[in-house]
Amino acid sequence: MTSSDAAPPPAPAQPRNPLHGLTLEAIVRALQAEYGWPGLNERIPLRCFESDPSVSSSLKFLRKTPWAREKVESLYLFMLRDQRRQQQQQQQGAAPR
Repeated sequence: MTSSDAAPPPAPAQPRNPLHGLTLEAIVRALQAEYGWPGLNERIPLRCFESDPSVSSSLKFLRKTPWAREKVESLYLFMLRDQRRQQQQQQQGAAPR
């Protein structure tokens, strides 16, 4: 058995990476649910969010356009941070005094 026959080592776990294991489709669907197509286009002005938007057309464009995909991933991370911040504020406001 040669070293080229050996299976590649497993990918390292990424427990602190919130994008790990998520598909681009899941990210786009979550952003669309949170902001809607007009809100997405307002935050990231892309034709795929403006003109006859759909998940499939957005995915086609984002898979071919790395800079746009990075912006979408960054907005997703911002959305997660914002949601976490809002939950913490609600928990603090609901705490008995």
